[in-house]
Order: sequence, then C-alpha cells, then structure tokens
Amino acid sequence: MSVITVSQLNNYIKRCFDSNANFQKLYIKGEISNFKRHSSGHIYLTLKDEGSVLKAVMFRAAAASLRFDASNGMKVIACGRVAVFERDGQYQLYIESMMPDGIGELYLAYEQLKEKLSKEGLFDESHKKPIPKYPSKIGVITSPTGAAVRDILNVLKRRYALADIYIYPALVQGVGAAKTIAHGIECFNREKLADVLIVGRGGGSIEDLWAFNEEEVAYAIYNSEIPVISAVGHETDFTIADFVADLRAPTPSAGAELAAPSQLDVRQSLVMQKSKLAVCLTNLYKIKAQQLERIQKSRVFTDYKVIFDDKRLYLDTLSKSLLELYTKKVEKSKTELLKYLSKLEALNPAAVLKRGFASVSGADKNIIKSAHQLKKGDLIDVTFADGLARCSVNSVEKGEKL
Repeated sequence: MSVITVSQLNNYIKRCFDSNANFQKLYIKGEISNFKRHSSGHIYLTLKDEGSVLKAVMFRAAAASLRFDASNGMKVIACGRVAVFERDGQYQLYIESMMPDGIGELYLAYEQLKEKLSKEGLFDESHKKPIPKYPSKIGVITSPTGAAVRDILNVLKRRYALADIYIYPALVQGVGAAKTIAHGIECFNREKLADVLIVGRGGGSIEDLWAFNEEEVAYAIYNSEIPVISAVGHETDFTIADFVADLRAPTPSAGAELAAPSQLDVRQSLVMQKSKLAVCLTNLYKIKAQQLERIQKSRVFTDYKVIFDDKRLYLDTLSKSLLELYTKKVEKSKTELLKYLSKLEALNPAAVLKRGFASVSGADKNIIKSAHQLKKGDLIDVTFADGLARCSVNSVEKGEKL
C-alpha cells in the first residue's frame, strides 16, 4: 500500500490541471457574489448559477483593465484559466478579463476573431506602412452626415489646407456597413485617389462600432496599398480595425491630426532651412578665403602672382556659383511660401467678404446656409467686409434644397 501526503496529492492534482489545455482558456458565464476588491488591487469573487458556485480571483494587472464597475448580482462572462490553489486543495478560476453578460456574444466573437487574425499576422508591426509626411490627397471613409466627418474636415482645413480631401460616404453601423467600408478602401486603392486614408466614426456602444470588428473590413485594411489610419470611437474604444491599421488614432479629430502636418510647422521649417543655407554658404566662403590666404603666403611657388590670380579667379567663379545657387534656393522658397500664403488667403472668410459676398446669421449667431432655415419675421444679421446690417425677413422664396 502506497501512502502519500496531503501536499503531494494537492501538488499532483494541480499539475493535472496545469497540463490540461482544456482548462487554460475558458469563457464562463455566471452571477457575481461575495465580491471584494482587496487593498492590494486583487479582486476576489464567486461566480454562481442555479446549481453551483465557483471561486475566482482577478489579479491586480487584469483588474486594472476592467472597463465597468463589477458588483454583486451582476451577470458576467469571465475569461480565464482553471487551476488548483495548492495550499487549500481547492480549484478556482483565475480571471484574465471580464465583460457584462449583456454583450457576451459580441465580446466572444470579438475575442475569437482577434485571436484568429493575430495568428494570421494581420497585426504584425512589420506589415505596417509609414504615414506620408506631406500628403497631397487625403481620403476619408465615414458617414457623410455624422459628427466625425465634420471634425475631420475642420482639423484638416485648419492644419493643412494644401491637401485635396476626398470623402467616400459609407455606412458606419448596421446591416451592410462593413461591406461599404471595405468597398471604400478598395475603391481608393483601385483608383489611386489618396496618399493616406482615414477610416472611422464617432463613439458608441460595442454594437454601434461592430462594423469595424468585421473580418471583411480587417482584410480590406490589411490589403490596402495606401496607409490607413483607424479613427474609431473614443480614446477607450478598441476595434479590430485599430489593430490591423497602420496607425491607430483615439478619435476622428486625432486621426486628422495624424494624417496631415501643421502648415505653421511647414512655414517655420522653410524659414529654418533658409537660415541654415545662409550659414553654410557663409562658412564655405570663409573656408575658401582662408585657403586663398594660405596660398598667397606660401613660398613654395616661384610665380605666386600667377597662382594668386588663378585662385582668385577660381574663388570668384565659385562665389558666383554659390550666390546663384543661394539666390535660386531663396526664390524657390519665396515662391513656395507665397503659394502657401495665397491658398491660405483664399480660405480666409474675410477675403470672401471683400469680393462682394456677405455672411448671414440668425439671432442665435449660427450661420444661415439655406432659405429653408428662414421664415417671415425672423431677425437676421448680414455681415459685410466693412460692417454689419441687422434686418427683418419680409418674405422667403424657397427653392429646391441643395
């Protein structure tokens, strides 16, 4: 008869659990009870259903990633491994992540697709393309009526008015949304319409953002030859598109900032380059002048006057070439700067008013863009380049809405 100790038995059972792959990643649904958040940051709880209970622990690192307030009575789906706590001889669930049961099916689908695509290499850093520093064409794939597109356009026009912006109107939630997003990416690639793409929408629930968790969108981003910036939801929202994209932006506005440089920075860079060029030319001129001076003082040459004249002629030629190069570079920089300033001036609302146009706003100071926004008796402000007229609407003739 073989006799073993309690510790030996518990250790044997623990090793049986640890070596069994079926216990290493489980999704378990249950109701929380005996919930306790320890001062160490660990969470201790019990999962229960109608017939059984299961003790569980969520260590501090995993507990810090919880995006909701867990409490007793809440139904959840916990993901983790089952193992034996050897000291007590009791098995328990070691939770790695946890979500409310209300979105359990979507969460499971999200985790499973994420794991599959990760194994296929769609998230690998080696596949990610750099975002061009000075794009001339920027593609935006989003809803044409949402707040996200307005935020993106406002940021791009403010930061980098030199780029042409192309918008592909896509559904961003509901049936068929994933297909239109993927088609937009494929269209931009097929027609070579952009140097960089912004794909995204504003925040929402996991159901609202689900189109960006679809496999079809993931493969479209992965196969895109044009770099893709994923700008979906709020800063805390993460979708499959974020992991596949070449760059993830926390919000649509941030996506626009990452897609284009600041025109103020571009202008400052030109000024700095001009200054550096002037310093380089001045230093080169001093070096050549010093070389010429050394030649003049040298006693090695018998006919120093001829040598001096030759070197002076060479220096004059070199100085002339450098001056021409400097002048061309400065003129080119001036031309580019004037071009940028001209485009900026064209976008200046005040310049539009000076050409004879006027801006109309309501009593709430919001801009009136259509006759359909007005009715008889409304008070409006008409702003000209040199002043403002407060008017009352006597009649409204409405045409077809644009």
